[in-house]
Amino acid sequence: MAKQHSPGFLKIVADAKTRVKECSITDVAKRFAEGDNLLIVDVREESEYANGHIPGALHISKGVMERDVETLIPDPTAEVILYCGGGYRSVLTADNLIKMGYTNIISMDGGWSGWTSKGLAVQKG
Repeated sequence: MAKQHSPGFLKIVADAKTRVKECSITDVAKRFAEGDNLLIVDVREESEYANGHIPGALHISKGVMERDVETLIPDPTAEVILYCGGGYRSVLTADNLIKMGYTNIISMDGGWSGWTSKGLAVQKG
């Protein structure tokens, strides 16, 4: 059963989407298969990441992103693709990174659930 999100949460996600660039899972998978050197960041919780993530994805959870990002990703012009479980938390996180001065932040619409539903490569641990 799909998670039911509250109206207030959906409202702030919709607002963030007016400022955040999004890409599809297919876009990311194609670039991944072509060997592009992608900086993919999983913004889910540590337990979610440990249970499986996109191969090579860096983990910076939404809860500590703003605190840690400038140390972990010091280049504010770097292309960074964010994903979460379904595409909501990554949009909110991307919006905050844009406010911090990052200029090439992309949220992967569909997130982890979309990635796995397509049978794409996963990494555990």
